[in-house]
Amino acid sequence: MSLQRFAETHEVTNQPPGLEGANLYRLDMPLQEWSRRFGAGWAQPRIDAYGALAGGPLMAAGFLANEHPPGFHSHDRYGNRIDLIEFHPAYHQLMAAAIEHGLPSLPWREPQPGAHVARASMTYLHTQAEAGSGCPLTMTFASVPALRLQPDLAERWLPKVLSTEYDPRNIEISQKAGATIGMAMTEKQGGTDVRANTTRAFAVGQPGPGQPYELLGHKWFCSAPMCDAFLTLAYTDEGLSCFLLPRHRPDGSRNAFYIQRLKHKLGNQSNASSEVEYRGALAWMVGEPGRGVPTIIEMVAMTRFDCMVGSSALMRQALTQAIHHCAHRSVGGRPLVQQPLMQNVLADLALESEAALALSLRMGQALDRLDNPGEALFARLVTAVGKYWICKRAPGMINEAAECLGGAGYVEDSILPRLYREAPVNSTWEGSGNVQCLDVLRALSKEAGVLDALFAELGDGHGDRRLATAIEQLKGDLRDTAELPYRARQLTENIALTLQARLLLEAGNSVVSDAFIASRLEQKAGAYGALPRGIAVEQLIQRSLPGL
Repeated sequence: MSLQRFAETHEVTNQPPGLEGANLYRLDMPLQEWSRRFGAGWAQPRIDAYGALAGGPLMAAGFLANEHPPGFHSHDRYGNRIDLIEFHPAYHQLMAAAIEHGLPSLPWREPQPGAHVARASMTYLHTQAEAGSGCPLTMTFASVPALRLQPDLAERWLPKVLSTEYDPRNIEISQKAGATIGMAMTEKQGGTDVRANTTRAFAVGQPGPGQPYELLGHKWFCSAPMCDAFLTLAYTDEGLSCFLLPRHRPDGSRNAFYIQRLKHKLGNQSNASSEVEYRGALAWMVGEPGRGVPTIIEMVAMTRFDCMVGSSALMRQALTQAIHHCAHRSVGGRPLVQQPLMQNVLADLALESEAALALSLRMGQALDRLDNPGEALFARLVTAVGKYWICKRAPGMINEAAECLGGAGYVEDSILPRLYREAPVNSTWEGSGNVQCLDVLRALSKEAGVLDALFAELGDGHGDRRLATAIEQLKGDLRDTAELPYRARQLTENIALTLQARLLLEAGNSVVSDAFIASRLEQKAGAYGALPRGIAVEQLIQRSLPGL
């Protein structure tokens, strides 16, 4: 008997529908509420429009850009050194969309209350579609405060940096419609300890700020080497100094900037990271000689902020995937989203995601208010606190979200493996966890007013006994100065959790704040899915993915 009529062996059932084309903004009630709360109500139509892009064409482009990573071409077919990075068209599509919508430029082009919050919200959506393109976008955004320290260079470069035209051509800056900026700080022998750098800078003529130098040395990590210029560090006689090093000299010839190889990384596959050498590369000093670290910190503070936003975004997309899957997948005749233990897990993940977003956008609000001394001090501390805590929480949270999908969350057809591989870059790049925690101690002990700004933000607990107790405990921890460096991680975690609890409580949604305070300040369970009894888990899940 022929079995050809049985060519179809089974019917596909009990699988979730695709999320392709979903507007990520409209799926995300916490984003809508927190962006409005922190001053970006005027930008909601722009954020909404980017949510449609991020969940539609940019999500598809993100898969393509990661399936076809960049390639390095050191020479052309004739043997000429060219040092070119070739990207898939999908990567250029991602870059063009972001630049056209002002992701690297909006707060600088349109300074107004809520501008940093609006820009962070759109970056949050973009990162859910594809995180690797965020590297050059972030560095371009973050370069502006550093470049403004050198007005003559800013006059030439900022119109290109703040342009909303994406121009990937490898030509001299004066011929381009727009420019991107990268960063090259660390060297083999030093890593985070940039004062161990050996790269030297030699004045071409008159030395000093804004003057040309030639650089000789190397950089172990140069992020996004296809950018038009790089902020970098090199030693002069006065000490470690900051420079702007373009890929082309003013006459249009190639600068002596040589890519040695691309890094083979755990994640961040769509983005090129490299090792480079400067063999007499022409660069211009930014800021005062010997003040390179304080100058480039103007950039690093902004990139650390984007690490917070980026990790929050990765967690949010992982949560979206987990809840969507569980809403449509049944086990034992009942959808997973209705089963008590899965509800506990999903609600816990939702709390983690919203708390990360709230602290990130509160940081954005502080950046919008830097003319207020208290806000500037708050931003100084929370840049390090948030960079540590949110970025540290992301890998474990994404792993838990992937587990909600079972084997379907472990295969590359799903976005979950990419999110998981991407997560560690934010906790490592721009200073790993220990660096951030020691920076927290430095800010608290050496910068007047930071401690006062922290407790002004926390207040007295806003009527919640549990939060008030946690704040008093934090004060006691800070008064105890014994072995502070040894205790720096625990201290930073406690600051982060009390800040997140305060933000959630003050926002007025008791379902969210009660659950967070009970599980993070009172119980402090280890694994996700260990929420105490009495939590309104169904409401937390519904809030995170409306319309289930």
